[in-house]
Amino acid sequence: MKIADQMRDRLEKAFQPSVLEVVDDSARHAGHAGVEGAAGETHFNVKLRAAAFEGQSRVMRHRMVHKALGDLVPRIHALALDLDA
Repeated sequence: MKIADQMRDRLEKAFQPSVLEVVDDSARHAGHAGVEGAAGETHFNVKLRAAAFEGQSRVMRHRMVHKALGDLVPRIHALALDLDA
């Protein structure tokens, strides 16, 4: 299963989001550090809207997402997060 699909599944389960977009942006970074030898799936943009983020700081929202992604995080070179309630 692709990393993007795994990310989507885990985020859906953890947050029941009203909006969830997971975009694999790896092709735009070919040749950059962290990409060599990888078959794509190294750079991602995630837009996530969930009630669980209500009242949480930006840092706490990021921590919540990283916790939900668990063992996928070390496999990702770059993760841009757009998080809101």
